[in-house]
Amino acid sequence: MTFQDLQLLSPILKALAKENYVTPTPIQEQAIPAVLEGRDLLGCAQTGTGKTAAFSLPMIQRLMQQSRPPGPRRIRSLILTPTRELAIQISDNLKAYSQFTTLRSTAIVGGVSQKVQERALQQGADIVIATPGRLMDLMNQKQIDLQHVEILVLDEADRMLDMGFINDVKKIISRMPAKKQTLFFSATMPPEILKLVKTLLVDPVKVEITPVSSTVDRIKQSVYLVEKANKQKLLNYLLEDKSIVSALVFTRTKHGADRVVRDLAKAKVAAQAIHGNKSQNARQLALNNFKSGATRVLVATDIAARGIDIEELSHVINFNLPNIPETYVHRIGRTGRAGQSGIAISFCEEEELPYLKDIEKVIRKTVPQVKEHPFPMMLAAQPAGKQGSAVGKRPSASVQTEARPAKANGSNGGQRQGQGRSQGAGRSEGHSRGRSEKQNPSRKPKSEWFQQGRKPQSK
Repeated sequence: MTFQDLQLLSPILKALAKENYVTPTPIQEQAIPAVLEGRDLLGCAQTGTGKTAAFSLPMIQRLMQQSRPPGPRRIRSLILTPTRELAIQISDNLKAYSQFTTLRSTAIVGGVSQKVQERALQQGADIVIATPGRLMDLMNQKQIDLQHVEILVLDEADRMLDMGFINDVKKIISRMPAKKQTLFFSATMPPEILKLVKTLLVDPVKVEITPVSSTVDRIKQSVYLVEKANKQKLLNYLLEDKSIVSALVFTRTKHGADRVVRDLAKAKVAAQAIHGNKSQNARQLALNNFKSGATRVLVATDIAARGIDIEELSHVINFNLPNIPETYVHRIGRTGRAGQSGIAISFCEEEELPYLKDIEKVIRKTVPQVKEHPFPMMLAAQPAGKQGSAVGKRPSASVQTEARPAKANGSNGGQRQGQGRSQGAGRSEGHSRGRSEKQNPSRKPKSEWFQQGRKPQSK
């Protein structure tokens, strides 16, 4: 099938030819005819399946075919999406697809000047791509009118739920006409999302492409069992391989992302971070540098990475394994796009072993373990039955490493160096996991260890 077979108008086909689009993806084949008919749509598809074009192309055609009311341009279509990066990516795609039409579109996102966006709205826009927070701000200031919206698109609905935007989304929808076409996309379908679907969609066409439990076969996956203290050393070691042309590295926290970038800079590896604490301009600059090859490594948190669409990305590296298995699938789906092959590497510390098991259950396969590397986890040599007990417990002395000294009161897992702080506090990325004996005056003298029949760990 070609895009001509989907009955798209010549200005859209011309734009697709210019952008080198030849064959529609499965979700485009199924979604475009349904949307052109005016049907509501429920799409369940993971990242990299081509869903942006699946809703954008028919939406552009429907707006072209309906005569625009006289007077100032009114917002006739609204696309809601969770992050700035994804909104900007969709905006760029829309402008490319509609370049031979008279339609106007604009992005409404936080992190940039509101005045610029106000001027764009005053000049008129047929299509608005927005993040919920900034859109709510402009609505409360009466800077935006949604009473004429004909087509609503909710993209990455599950991520908007995760980010706490769901109530804002409901308020935004309440300002629109009850009669409209709604296109709803979500990678996963948790109960609250299904509840929202039932209230918004009328007799929708359902499109499900590549279930989230199945990862792309052409992506080569591997996992390294490694002590937490040695993860950075392992990353530096792997990046000595020049065949890793570009790597998107995922961390759990913003501070963790910044720390990885600083340590990579010391190893003379060009890297930049992208996360919620960065300004929009800084995030866009980092993304552009990565796409152009000026930066070899982009370090990101999950939320900031939504919307990153990079062709020919060779490697995805999970510096921290996610605690939600579906997130792993979305992460590694950043590579292996558009028929390309890709490599996904994961680092797994002791506390993340249960996460690895959950991931393997969801993807229904075992992630191959790389055992020959300079920084192996000592726990890997223990019986498999002991590996699942990592969460919530401090590693035993046998798995302590020189980089992470043993704590003095090894029998008290709930205390941290006599300060009464919970172990969870010491587990966050911004805190170290141990201090030297010299820094910790509360450490028991060696004589007490021997009196208890225990041998202190040698350094």
